[in-house]
Amino acid sequence: MHPDFHRTPRLGQDRAVSPTPSLSEIRAILASVAPLAQLDGHAHDVLAEIVTCREASPGEVVVREGDSDRAMYVLASGHARVLRGGVELGALVAGEHFGEIALVAGGVRTASVVADAPSVLLVLDERCYEALVDREPRVAVQLLREIVTSTSSRLAKMNEAVGVLLRERALPRRVELEVTLDGERRRVRNGITPGELLPSTIGDAPVVAALVDGRARSLDLPLGGNCTLTSLTTAHWEGQRIFRSSLALALLEAARRVGLDVRLGRSLGFAQRVRLLGEEAPVEAAARLQVELDRLVAADVPLVRERLSVLEAEDYFRREGAEGTVRLLETTRRHSVTVVSYGDVFALEMGPLLPSTARLANRYFLEPDAPNGDGRHDLLLVFGVPGHCRTLPPSAPQTERAVVEEGRPSLPTARRARDVSKHVGAMTEKQERWLETLSVRGVGDFNHACIGGEVAPILRVAEGFHEKSIGRIADALTEARDRVRLVTIAGPSSSGKTTFIKRLKVQLQVNGITPRDLGLDDYYVDRVDTPRDAAGEYDFETLEALRLPLLQEHLSRLVRGEEVRTARYDFKSGKGEPEGGAAFRLGAHDLLMIEGIHGLNPRLVESLPSEQVFRIFVCPLVQLPLDRLSWVHASDLRLLRRIVRDRHGRGHGAAETILRWPSVRDGERKHIFPFQHHADEVFDTSLVYEISVLKVFAELYLLEVPADHPAQATAERLLELLSSWVTIYPDEVPPTSILREFIGGSGFTY
Repeated sequence: MHPDFHRTPRLGQDRAVSPTPSLSEIRAILASVAPLAQLDGHAHDVLAEIVTCREASPGEVVVREGDSDRAMYVLASGHARVLRGGVELGALVAGEHFGEIALVAGGVRTASVVADAPSVLLVLDERCYEALVDREPRVAVQLLREIVTSTSSRLAKMNEAVGVLLRERALPRRVELEVTLDGERRRVRNGITPGELLPSTIGDAPVVAALVDGRARSLDLPLGGNCTLTSLTTAHWEGQRIFRSSLALALLEAARRVGLDVRLGRSLGFAQRVRLLGEEAPVEAAARLQVELDRLVAADVPLVRERLSVLEAEDYFRREGAEGTVRLLETTRRHSVTVVSYGDVFALEMGPLLPSTARLANRYFLEPDAPNGDGRHDLLLVFGVPGHCRTLPPSAPQTERAVVEEGRPSLPTARRARDVSKHVGAMTEKQERWLETLSVRGVGDFNHACIGGEVAPILRVAEGFHEKSIGRIADALTEARDRVRLVTIAGPSSSGKTTFIKRLKVQLQVNGITPRDLGLDDYYVDRVDTPRDAAGEYDFETLEALRLPLLQEHLSRLVRGEEVRTARYDFKSGKGEPEGGAAFRLGAHDLLMIEGIHGLNPRLVESLPSEQVFRIFVCPLVQLPLDRLSWVHASDLRLLRRIVRDRHGRGHGAAETILRWPSVRDGERKHIFPFQHHADEVFDTSLVYEISVLKVFAELYLLEVPADHPAQATAERLLELLSSWVTIYPDEVPPTSILREFIGGSGFTY
């Protein structure tokens, strides 16, 4: 007998249950329940003998959505609720049944049933049904026939209901579609999914979504028209985003199942912070969560979607305690939203996700994080897909190399993730605390503040925070002027470095210090000597593209107070003149400033004593969460800035900017981010309000991207991101703002 069931339930003293039915009562119940009512008396006698009884306390899950058990249930007494994704679909009362299709056909449960009161259920499970087939085949055939008849009747009613719902738009008329796949036109049935046509992997990269006429779509969403179909894998940066979001959603589900209260933190690129809200030690929490996440992935749990009205969604997330999501929904213009889950934990659908969990296998690792600012140890979810795995040196142990070849992140990668997390935490701590004082904990909070008339105050305070931070850096340099003679500044693309430098110069001059510039571009080697990259193109970003010995000689002489005739580079001829530039010397109140991609690299200024050099890292860092699953990425903010600047100020379309972006990011990963820990100061250029202003320009520029262009998937995702923010017009953005570098109207000359 199945351990969950027993002929005569034992009634625990602390558990009130419905009276256990007798054999005759069981027979009477079976005879009154469709599809069993049409069976003859002998069949009722046989079934009454083999069904088992199960007790269920209030709140107990009888069947769970996503499980694969095979059993039919009849509610003998009590009542229960039917839920899908936490949303109540209906109620069951004594005499009703469920699960008959799972009994005969198997498959995954599409809904959960939870007891609302002490209940007793009659259970016909797979083992009992197989015994019935062996011993009473006539009864088994009768039962199967009645189940099919009952199901057919229910489907007919459902079709009628669907027909009513779709009458205004009409049911699909085309039976077949024409899909172009790998250059070949194929006739396929209407409603086929991309997952049925595309491979599961390409090389070692899992296929995570489909590009349908260039637009990223989930693999399980039916096709409804002629299209061109392409695989999107984790080798593409958009595919990596989909993989990370799918894994994060699965992690939230695994945490719920083991009773851990967690919140997803910001992305670190190749890892994501996971905040532990309970008291459990991080090592034990990571181990338990890893086991449950592995189990969830191995079970290949399908993605569940529910379309809810905004009011229904608000009610659900409010009951879940997800107030940030509720605040976001309260400011949306939509009437309905889609929520997604790999079980019971739902989040807003912000883009494509994996249709099930199996493709996540062996591509992640959970580790305790380094202590954060308040002494807490949280967790890190480290990714291991193509594009995230870092190449190991030849000296790496064979065991480490085997781990990476399997797709899993290596332990050195996990250790590096802890280091990066600690460093990023230190860089963002002040800005995060400041946002907390404004009660802006997410995009929904920000939208509410704007709707409530707080746009101008938030804007002024955000700009004031920048000005105070720049003034503090200038004061630190002023205090150190007896020893610091050189300031180097570096940061990734579209960080606002140019405006930061101009504002820093103003603050230095207020303090009586005169900044002097030295351009690294004038120290390029001749073009014929410029190193080439793997594609055979000139690599102007590598440190070896500079006349490093000449630069270091000039720097050493300048900080000693000597007059130096600097270098000059003629970009037209591709030749440099070692002494073709201006001549100058550093006075007692002068400070030399260098901005460039290698500004944080110690090799750039290794000829100088370290105490004479002050390094500044400039980058937008702190971003807000959208809901329990999705955050705004700092790299997306920088891309939006660049799209607006390139189109608004330089006439370059968004499509061109998006296609260049991966190459830009590669250069940053090679030459900037590995050296950010050398920075003496960090300036976070993010402004809490700026996406709302960028939206005014970026929406149009992104809509200009052609539908079939390779940049369309990114353009569509960025448009979805912008739709979550209220719009703020740029009138009140001050002329000295870093944002003016990208939208125009700056008080500085560039």
